[in-house]
Amino acid sequence: MTLVSARDLMRASAAAGTGLGAFNVIHLETAEALAAASERAQLPVILQISQNCADYHGGLEPIGWATLAIARRAKTPVAVHLDHAERPELVDEAIELGFGSVMFDGGKLDYEENVELTADIAGRARAAGVYIEAELGEVGGKDGAHAPGVRTDPDEARAFVEATGVDSLAVAVGSSHAMLDRSAAIDIDLIGRLKSALRGIGRNGGDVPLVLHGSSGVADDVIVRAVQAGMTKINVSTHLNGFFTRAIRETLAADEKLVDSRKYVAPGREAVAEEAARMLRLFALAERA
Repeated sequence: MTLVSARDLMRASAAAGTGLGAFNVIHLETAEALAAASERAQLPVILQISQNCADYHGGLEPIGWATLAIARRAKTPVAVHLDHAERPELVDEAIELGFGSVMFDGGKLDYEENVELTADIAGRARAAGVYIEAELGEVGGKDGAHAPGVRTDPDEARAFVEATGVDSLAVAVGSSHAMLDRSAAIDIDLIGRLKSALRGIGRNGGDVPLVLHGSSGVADDVIVRAVQAGMTKINVSTHLNGFFTRAIRETLAADEKLVDSRKYVAPGREAVAEEAARMLRLFALAERA
């Protein structure tokens, strides 16, 4: 296998009722680790590049081309996705580079403005044959996302999808970005109601898959329950970053004379590959009842 569209992976996972791992690329070593994880687990994966990551690298093109090249060389199905783009021009650039899917994040906008801008971007993505994800109900930092007011309302979610024509929807159900512990309280009942609200309103009468952002702060058993309740795409970043950083710290602590960065970055890459493979297997086994 090689570079594939997230559309195909999402459809297959949604139809099977299993979870699909979507992991964030930070730099070249993470992209390599995530492709290796897919091969070890013999399961597909989505490699995500966020707006923050693109900005860190001075633009989307350098890290985008590198990640696409790694995906093309993979022996298992790997998709490349633009994550949390708040700038419409970044979405256009990702489409031009050859990303198979994009996420426009208008979660911080007023509802009407979010609908208008998302619908416009979704139209451009559809014209290019690109799968598009959006967000409704801000999945923000630890405090804000746990407040009841930012949960995604099922009726509003249905209206939003019908008005914008997006392919999948990231929803706020209790998770938070950048959590360092896995203690987020997820509203499993809300996931089920959101799943029901989005049933049969996608393209060609299909269901619209749900996306769980901030999954680094969600315990394994809760992720399994979330998938069983209706989640399809499971986004993870901070959790894997921790494995990368701890491995590097341990390697440097063991040898104070080590100066070749390849020799301490490689253990970080390996640690991410092992944990990402474990998570891919966990998500794939969390079959919906």
